[in-house]
Amino acid sequence: MARRRFFVDRVHNGHAQISGEPAHHLTRVLRVEPGQKFELSDNHRVYLAEVESARKDLVGFTIVEEIEAAPPAVGVTLLASLIRFERFEWMIEKATELGVEAVIPVETERASSGLEQAAPKRVERWNRIAREASEQSRRDRLPSISAPQSFEDALATSADYRYVLEEAGAPAILERLPGAKRTEDNVALLVGPEGGWTDRERAAIAQAGWIPVSLGRQILRAETAAIAGLAILTAAWTQSR
Repeated sequence: MARRRFFVDRVHNGHAQISGEPAHHLTRVLRVEPGQKFELSDNHRVYLAEVESARKDLVGFTIVEEIEAAPPAVGVTLLASLIRFERFEWMIEKATELGVEAVIPVETERASSGLEQAAPKRVERWNRIAREASEQSRRDRLPSISAPQSFEDALATSADYRYVLEEAGAPAILERLPGAKRTEDNVALLVGPEGGWTDRERAAIAQAGWIPVSLGRQILRAETAAIAGLAILTAAWTQSR
């Protein structure tokens, strides 16, 4: 069975610590004890570490050795329209499990003003969700969860390949993927709100040069479309390695 993996703020002189609520989870729920081994990531490198001490709100580790980290199949940025927060948070969790490099919430015309006003206060919570999902899925690095961006700023995001999910009239996503795929590629996936893009947004997307793609005839919820698109992109680049 694979060892549990946790993220730490830093590794210094062969030691690391986890404090606060995460430490409380380790000691009270997982009941870690000195001598047990886990994997740690400082968001740069991955290590095999041994529990040195375990108190209520502080767990100390001694680094045993560095573990080779596998490179991601592709760097994917998900630009997702703001939707109801419980569904947006589910999307962050699943996108993290699929290996997304960054999630950028996007303010769109059909997103309610209430979501846009409340979203900046949610970023800390969203990063916590991404951290927990990263540990569960044994990621080497945490994804970046940014503050909401305007639609115009989102369209200016740079990537080697920039895809926008559209309705069934657009070509199937698999038809628009490049034949030669590299691990150093960067891909951006833009996903709209419930109800789809407005005509003004569609015109701006086309002018910015994004590639329209479809997931089929079915009408999907925004979070479902985002995860399906990410799964296809990740699988396509993984297959080409």
